Amino acid sequence: MSQPREHDTPVRVYLLDDHELVRRGLHDLLSAEPDLEIVGESGSARRATADIIRLAPDVAVLDGRLPDGSGIEVCRDVRAANPDIRALILTSYDDDEALFSAIMAGADGYVLKQIAGTDLVDGIRSIAGGRSLIDPSLVTRVMERLRQPRSDPRADKLALLTDQEQRILEHIAEGMTNRQIAQTMFLAEKTVKNYITNLLAKLGVERRTQAAVLGAKLFDK
Repeated sequence: MSQPREHDTPVRVYLLDDHELVRRGLHDLLSAEPDLEIVGESGSARRATADIIRLAPDVAVLDGRLPDGSGIEVCRDVRAANPDIRALILTSYDDDEALFSAIMAGADGYVLKQIAGTDLVDGIRSIAGGRSLIDPSLVTRVMERLRQPRSDPRADKLALLTDQEQRILEHIAEGMTNRQIAQTMFLAEKTVKNYITNLLAKLGVERRTQAAVLGAKLFDK
């Protein structure tokens, strides 16, 4: 269990958002508070994971979706390495799947980017103090989902993947190359490659051809 915070000790915060203007806005908003200290920031999920584990901030504010992953995945990896680091998912998307994934990843808060600045500041303080910033009714909704009978195994497989990863898997099942996928989805080839590496690991397969076969079954192609 984390030790109680001394009142004169600033809350150390890390920021992850791939949009520079959003990140700069968050930095300026939080830096204006005397009891909050920005200790690091990034626009990359991979870099942020390493930074957060190394810096051990009190609270990591994580963008829900990123070009090379998601804040939820970062949360899961960080919490596995250091459970004392608190995580707040800040997202533009209000959907059950993302909420479910965030809670299962150990997030302490899940809020939309439409949140008022003062409410976000207060929320970070609350999370640093050991409180949750997830509506209890939303937690109940997730728990009800967990109590439901297991669905089609194919749906279970798909549930492991983010929306972006599912789209890429579908393109793989269609026989598209990385370049074709990149052009279709307006992504860099390197970004597509990173997504494929992640989805192979999640699906428990080693080769692209295995993913193509599995994807064909999942999407009935």
